[in-house]
Amino acid sequence: MKRIVLAFVGLISLPVWAALDAPDQKRLNTIEQDWRRIQYDLPKDQRVGAFEKLATQSTAFVKDRPTAAEAWIWSGIVNSSWASAQGPGLGALEKAKLAKADLEKALSIDPAALQGSAYTNLAVLYDRVPGWPLAFGDSDKAGELLKQALKINPDGIDPLYFWGDHQYRQGKYAEARDALNKALKAAPRPGHELADASRRKDIQTLLVDINKKLD
Repeated sequence: MKRIVLAFVGLISLPVWAALDAPDQKRLNTIEQDWRRIQYDLPKDQRVGAFEKLATQSTAFVKDRPTAAEAWIWSGIVNSSWASAQGPGLGALEKAKLAKADLEKALSIDPAALQGSAYTNLAVLYDRVPGWPLAFGDSDKAGELLKQALKINPDGIDPLYFWGDHQYRQGKYAEARDALNKALKAAPRPGHELADASRRKDIQTLLVDINKKLD
């Protein structure tokens, strides 16, 4: 079974959550901040337990605010990150399925929430989990979702990166390079400097491989 490698790092830029009152916004901010601490600061061998605890918080939040698409998006991000931290195996696939359900729920409420992040996150799942009969992986579906994400956020570093990564996986190296070079020109996101720096490293790493294939 191939390893689930998910990359949910800084997919949002903290827009105003008009649907949430101040206490709920603070609660959601806390989940995001805890996620960043786990993702960036904790050693890998400590992330599974930390994400498990955070998943309890994000699950409780969606139960309390079931009509908030932002809450479902972050529940999906947490469950996806938990799956990635756990590594290969049926347990990780079950968490990936939970993330899929969370993100689909977010899309049913508000597809444009958090600049279309539900589309981007869901596309990554479809692109990177195994396909049938083990799981739901589907590169064609991933491509469709990424196109929707780019309609909402055409200049965002994350949808452009994952679109480039998707094209790379399809062997479309010139198209992948174009998308990644555009991603490098994305405007910085205040408060997300660490996420942006990490994403730019991902882009540069992938560009090195693409350029070798195109030479």
